[in-house]
Amino acid sequence: MAQSPERGQKHGVKPQRNSLFKAYLLHHIRVFLSSLGELTRRPIASLMTVAVIAIALALPSGLYLFLHNLNQVSADWDSSAQMSLFLKANVSPNKVERLAKRLNLRNDIESLKVITPDEALQDFIRISGFGDVLNSLDTNPLPAVIVIQPVVSSKAPAHVSQLLSEMKKLPEVEIAQLDLEWVKRLYTMLDIANRAIWVVSILLGIAVLFTVGNTIRLDIQNRKEEIIVTKLIGATNAFIRRPFLYTGLWYGLMGSMLALALTNIALSLLETPVHKLAGLYDSNFELIGLSFDNAMLLIIISCLLSLGGSWLAVGRQLSKIEPR
Repeated sequence: MAQSPERGQKHGVKPQRNSLFKAYLLHHIRVFLSSLGELTRRPIASLMTVAVIAIALALPSGLYLFLHNLNQVSADWDSSAQMSLFLKANVSPNKVERLAKRLNLRNDIESLKVITPDEALQDFIRISGFGDVLNSLDTNPLPAVIVIQPVVSSKAPAHVSQLLSEMKKLPEVEIAQLDLEWVKRLYTMLDIANRAIWVVSILLGIAVLFTVGNTIRLDIQNRKEEIIVTKLIGATNAFIRRPFLYTGLWYGLMGSMLALALTNIALSLLETPVHKLAGLYDSNFELIGLSFDNAMLLIIISCLLSLGGSWLAVGRQLSKIEPR
């Protein structure tokens, strides 16, 4: 039975599309590898551009790691923001226990501890050394104390101040004390540092954009005659633009890899003195490097910035180069 023409055409369209797609893909792979070859032909100039990109990326990465490690340290300092509730002398032990159970149900209180008057007296004798004088007293002058560990958040440290105000209004409480001012100052400084890092990162990102764009612009000027000849034989701007875009992509990829290497080297140089300093304070603190997700994000951002710089430079320069 003879095959219909329409059916034969339908079967012929798909192989043709596959062959075009394969040719298009092979062309991109060839241009991608040839653009790397162009960089290896001028190693000094390429290395200088990659080094500038790497330094511009390593600076905000290092600042981010510094702030991230500082946040890890400050997380341990939150435990020192304790609230002490000195109860009135006429509050019975049963009322103290009921108050402690009621406070322990609050979401803004992480934990609490009840110190009875006898325990407070024994601690005071041990610390002060006035045991003989205090033992001669007929009654214990110290009240019961509830030590509260509030939930401290770097995003909302004011919640602890609100908790302190509520504790002062309790009828059983005589005095409520909290030293949180230094915690507020710390989180304020960390917030300022975080915003400063964002500003520096944006400025250095723009520097990467301009650096790659200027490098590609010079490359286009050096290959001006080649571009004119290519246009004369019918090449489109998209065809001419492609190798320059891949060159920018290579710059971004190699610059980000070198930035990661510089960041890891800096961390390794600081690891020993930081470990010694932590040992002096009986701390197990260790420096934290960039995670895999952060490293991949740095590579993607670098490639996008370099690709964007290449696109802007090529689009601007190709419009000026036309055969006469």
